[in-house]
Amino acid sequence: MLANTQDPLIVAGRTFQSRLIIGTGKFADYQQNADALTASGAEIVTVAVRRVNLSDPSAPMLADFIDPASTTYLPNTAGCFTGEDAVRTLRLAREAGGWNLVKLEVLSDPKHLYPDMEETMRALALLKSDGFDVMVYCTDDPVFARKLEDQGADAIMPLAAPIGSGLGILNPVNIRLIVEQTKVPVVVDAGVGTPSDAVIAMELGCDAVLANSAIAAAKDPVRMARAMKHAVIAGREAYLAGRMPKKMYADPSSPLAGLI
Repeated sequence: MLANTQDPLIVAGRTFQSRLIIGTGKFADYQQNADALTASGAEIVTVAVRRVNLSDPSAPMLADFIDPASTTYLPNTAGCFTGEDAVRTLRLAREAGGWNLVKLEVLSDPKHLYPDMEETMRALALLKSDGFDVMVYCTDDPVFARKLEDQGADAIMPLAAPIGSGLGILNPVNIRLIVEQTKVPVVVDAGVGTPSDAVIAMELGCDAVLANSAIAAAKDPVRMARAMKHAVIAGREAYLAGRMPKKMYADPSSPLAGLI
């Protein structure tokens, strides 16, 4: 099953047919990561600049398995707890690979890994002034989401639940509010655990889903990647189709009048 080519995802002027983004962390090895990418149909992979080997030829390199010429690398600032560290990390990534589309995340407490929104906004301003296109990991707070968009974020990436928790979308009301008010793409990022979570995100109107742990930590990551692909497509199709209204009482599919 292929994504609807008449309904592309557009981020900072770049066009993608898949609305699923996958990560490059927690996989058994780069080959498994590459196999999962193929199964997922994703065109973007997030790359934790501090944790993934991008430049040391004496060790296995991600680029040997996932070609940056055919897959969009999205450098991210995983592990950064200050705006300065995040900006420095992404500048190094741009020097290393020429990547200008990046994912910004500035974390707070290591226990819950929620984003520090004040530091995030400060780092976003620095990155935008430096010419980056920035997708921003954030809390599921419509107020901060609006501020990030006003500040020039190229995509808003609210968490569904804490990073790596697999708890699913804990606050669908806030996610929906963010979707309704936001003109740039909204990508659910963090907390997705199963394909059903991805379906819910897409049915709420999100433009894409990012899944890393949900795929990499599955017993069969490649099969889970394939399931996520179909879930994102199904959720998007359902959102565009428009669900039936909910009703308090039964409403028969066939009319009750005129029975033989």
